[in-house]
Amino acid sequence: MLQPSGSRFPDPDPQYAAYPQPPTRAGHLSVEYDPRPTAAGEARAAVRRQLEEWGLADQDEVAYVCELLVGELAANVLCHAATRFRLTLAASHGVLRCEVADGDRRPPRVLDAGLTEGGRGMYLVDALARRWGCHRDGPGKTVWFELGTCGCHGCGRRQP
Repeated sequence: MLQPSGSRFPDPDPQYAAYPQPPTRAGHLSVEYDPRPTAAGEARAAVRRQLEEWGLADQDEVAYVCELLVGELAANVLCHAATRFRLTLAASHGVLRCEVADGDRRPPRVLDAGLTEGGRGMYLVDALARRWGCHRDGPGKTVWFELGTCGCHGCGRRQP
């Protein structure tokens, strides 16, 4: 069973340190999935429904990128961890935070996109998210990313 994403254990590697939740959540969703082939699609659909409920689905770029990245993280769990996973979404103060927690402690790796068929999931997260990270949760890990939802420079995608 996965640990709730609220319990944090420090990582020795600062690259994978936890980033605190946005303050005062305006919205929150947490759903757990079994490791079956349809789980990534189900997670993407849950994201779309939740963003519609929060009024964020009208922001096409945010909705599309969030669905894409959640699908990539869910696919990584299915390919590499083969464990149950928990999808958590939180939205407040112009930030949409997505977490995918699984039962495998190995941190994700950003690979060069290249011309290979796979291996682009974390590359996309790194390229499209405002900020992302990974921290270990008990027997597993949580990979998270954030997207800006207000369209302003201060909370949008990170700038070069």
